[in-house]
Amino acid sequence: MFVSDLRLFLGMPDDTPAPARRMAEHLTLIVRAATAGDAGLRWVSALPCVRRPGRRACPGHLAVLRIDVPPSIEWQCTSCRDEGVISGWEHSPFDLRAHTTDSASPGDDVQVVIDAEIAATLRGLTLVDTTGERLVFRARNSEHGVTLTGNEDDLDELTGYVAAEANHEQDRRRRKRLDAAFKVLNDALDRVERL
Repeated sequence: MFVSDLRLFLGMPDDTPAPARRMAEHLTLIVRAATAGDAGLRWVSALPCVRRPGRRACPGHLAVLRIDVPPSIEWQCTSCRDEGVISGWEHSPFDLRAHTTDSASPGDDVQVVIDAEIAATLRGLTLVDTTGERLVFRARNSEHGVTLTGNEDDLDELTGYVAAEANHEQDRRRRKRLDAAFKVLNDALDRVERL
């Protein structure tokens, strides 16, 4: 079991070795996913396991459980059973819990199934609003792919952000992935509007 305090991985100097930087990124993704969902419920996120047993990518996804009192996040791979506990994440830039000052959104009435590559593309976006990040990191792994669940307004805002990002992207491959993400999200919105 990997026991970590996120505060040790924040603000690392530029000369920090690459393995420590990768571990910091891995932990911050777990914190974002766990804080985007509900506390007290273990659920399987869309985050893939980063282990490579036998030099092959682990096929599992990370199940996360956030406990608010005392604050901790438990995570475990659904395949290789790699696991850990993270503390020191509260009030960090990666804490996506809804605050009481956030405007309350209507229920989660829209579900969009996307593939793992599009989910990874969405996680790579630098979103300026916490609601969009919460929507992306609350995505769950399912037998049909990755399921994004949110309300129509939040999904519409995320779709607009993806379109703007794609329009300004210089890297052809990333722009192609962003365009694919936009198409899937926009098609889902069109289906909802027709209902």
